[in-house]
Amino acid sequence: MAPFPTTLFLLFLTVPLCSATLGVQYYDQRCPHAENIIYQTIRNASLYDPKVPARILRMFFHDCFIRGCDASVLLDSTPENKAEKDGPPNISLGAFYVIDDAKTKLEKACPTTVSCADIVAIAARDVVAMSGGPYWNVLKGRKDGRVSRANETINLPAPSFNTSQLIQSFANRGLGAKDLVALSGGHTLGFSHCSSFEGRLHNFSSVHDTDPTLNAVFAQSLKQKCPKPNSDQNAGQFLDPTSSVFDNNYYKQIISGKGVFASDQSLLNDYRTGLIVKAFASGQTQFFKEFAASMIKLGNVGVLEKGEVRLNCRAVN
Repeated sequence: MAPFPTTLFLLFLTVPLCSATLGVQYYDQRCPHAENIIYQTIRNASLYDPKVPARILRMFFHDCFIRGCDASVLLDSTPENKAEKDGPPNISLGAFYVIDDAKTKLEKACPTTVSCADIVAIAARDVVAMSGGPYWNVLKGRKDGRVSRANETINLPAPSFNTSQLIQSFANRGLGAKDLVALSGGHTLGFSHCSSFEGRLHNFSSVHDTDPTLNAVFAQSLKQKCPKPNSDQNAGQFLDPTSSVFDNNYYKQIISGKGVFASDQSLLNDYRTGLIVKAFASGQTQFFKEFAASMIKLGNVGVLEKGEVRLNCRAVN
């Protein structure tokens, strides 16, 4: 899947797979109101800014895919180090202030207790549930990483990837083809700038000007939004017509030839993923069940159980 990326990447990073002993009840005694504090913060922010849910979900993907779920994506660059959030695919990440707000409230309620990595994982669950998607119990007990390097973001899956590249990228993180298709459904919330898919619209190949897997009418509407040359840096397309609701329309769009990213559309035509796309398109309940299960698996990737709980999510202690 391409977790709402904005540029092309070709290499893969192997994140250590996790045998972490995280727990659902980790904060029950340590900070009993932690999840409610995070939920209220996320909910209030989303009421003021409807882009928050998609941005938080994307933040979680981009954090876990680089160095595992250790909140390395939250660290600010320093004069000595350019951090992940300033890597090319992460320039368009947003809503860091929401995590900062939750952390400030948690430090008042339970100082030095709730990690930034856990805040992001819980927040990702909350934005899915409050947008109409599934709810799951988040395993907790992650610690925060101390390393964040912009050049490692080259290992994020790109919107131009084919299914084989996507499967390899996910396999490097201990995730299978079903996880790939399920987590790609996160694109039901979100928007992409033209730069992530304009290669499908103009000079696609020596034979086709436009990607032939694109629905012709849809391709024409995308060309109008993303002309060549395009002077509007904010132009783009919602990845799903119900982009503020977490549902299975994303898969229905793919079956209709209206997947925005080449990576999304490729899932339909590969024997390893096509049947799963069709199953999720026809059964939202099954999609919700598999998405929740895959989010729990993703949340276990590269987890640090020994380390620090940052006092400020933007800087190491």
